Amino acid sequence: MDAMSVPQTTFNDDREMPLLGLGTYKLRGEDLTRSVREAIDLGYRHFDTATLYENEEELGQALASAMKAGDVTRDELFITSKVWHDHHGKGKVDQAFRESLDKLQLDYLDLYLIHWPWPQGGLYVETFEEIARLQGMGQIASIGVANFYEETLQELIAKTGIVPVLNQVELHPGFTQPELRAFHDSQGIVTEAWSPLARGVILNNPEVVSVAEKHEITPGQVVLAYLMEKGISVIPKSSRRERLEENFAAAAVELDQEDIAVIDSLDGKEGFGRMFKDPREFPGTE
Repeated sequence: MDAMSVPQTTFNDDREMPLLGLGTYKLRGEDLTRSVREAIDLGYRHFDTATLYENEEELGQALASAMKAGDVTRDELFITSKVWHDHHGKGKVDQAFRESLDKLQLDYLDLYLIHWPWPQGGLYVETFEEIARLQGMGQIASIGVANFYEETLQELIAKTGIVPVLNQVELHPGFTQPELRAFHDSQGIVTEAWSPLARGVILNNPEVVSVAEKHEITPGQVVLAYLMEKGISVIPKSSRRERLEENFAAAAVELDQEDIAVIDSLDGKEGFGRMFKDPREFPGTE
């Protein structure tokens, strides 16, 4: 497999993004630099970071060394970062973006997101307007959000007149957020799943294991293939080369409708559901 074998999704602004990428949350230092170089070698071109992750500098170094070595060109890469809620609002967004860009050693970002809506702060509309202004200056290709829900998306679109290209949310088998995805589809918003493997919990599920055995693949490949089959972008994290290779190979896996139905049936079952913070409540009043 190579980079060309990863399916692309098309944004509502007509730009494209590889459906499979590498998430970098909690990857730091040498682990991150090694993982990114190995990922590029395997064919990964889509990398996701954020101000919160405190690893933009290391990611930038890894990307710069890979480009200098001729392993990849900037045009082949798709890089996402995000602004944290302590930099919501006019004046603050610009500073956060400039710092991210400098640390990543890039001239532009492919995608810049609001990391959480933080409804208690009430500044996500103003923040998105500022990101749109930065986009107009040519240093951000596409703009989107993360962890938004229907009401915040509706307000954002109504007040700015701009539809985000993507919403990155917690999503995994057993918690596929069908109502939110239906809203995304109605607006042309790409759904991207963070924690698509549910911290590994889903990998021991008997239904997932049975599908894996049927196709002679791993449970992780089943989960990633299942989500990509639905047009959902996935950004699993790993620092182990064998796992990076396994996750990347999921892009070539084809599941049948019976497999999809089996995994669909996990939604709403006891023991499944949201595993992380609810964006309606997090981070609360600060």
